[in-house]
Amino acid sequence: MFKKEIPGGVVHTLPTDLRDKLASSKDALDAWQDITPLARNEWICWVISVKKIETRKDHIKRVIEELIKGKRRPCCWAGCVHR
Repeated sequence: MFKKEIPGGVVHTLPTDLRDKLASSKDALDAWQDITPLARNEWICWVISVKKIETRKDHIKRVIEELIKGKRRPCCWAGCVHR
């Protein structure tokens, strides 16, 4: 696991479960570091906006997979309403 600071978003702080998954994948972490704070905010909000823990786990898994594939924001989502 990587020990360096992992930045959050504009409005949202990085939740521990997402931080841990990012830290466990160098490629995902590199992609996370490369996107804007606003884009990171969108990913974080997408993860924390769900109600069920199973859905949250699925979203975290998809964040890692999609960042590695080069996606910079969640697809097919209206976006963070908190900004």
